[in-house]
Amino acid sequence: MNTVIFRTAAPYIAALMVIFSIFVLLRGHNEPGGGFIGGLMGASSFAIYGIACGVAPVRRALHFHPMTWSAIGLLLSALSGVMSVFFGVPFLTGLWAPPEIFGIEVVLSSILLFDIGVYLVVLGSVTSIALALEEREDD
Repeated sequence: MNTVIFRTAAPYIAALMVIFSIFVLLRGHNEPGGGFIGGLMGASSFAIYGIACGVAPVRRALHFHPMTWSAIGLLLSALSGVMSVFFGVPFLTGLWAPPEIFGIEVVLSSILLFDIGVYLVVLGSVTSIALALEEREDD
């Protein structure tokens, strides 16, 4: 299924899917969604891009090896849990900070940091598996 139409449309479809996966990630605090579902959607976008254009363009788009993204995500998730210990509350207790950016109050939380970590872990691991399968198929 490597048609000209698919190869032409795949980068645009993948970009839209990544944007939507970030929307699902950020929406997941108050409604269904979150890091896991967003990460699966992001990995699916890279899989579609890899099927259409090959493994090398996907690796260039990621800038780092997919497992590096997983390691960064694991570090962020662990950091979100350790932050609560420094404030004298149990591990993985949610912490909120409402800073003002350009006069608008933005509510940041350790839960958001944990969700971003989960997103990166899922994105990196599933993308790594998809790329390994695609490379194996090319050989």
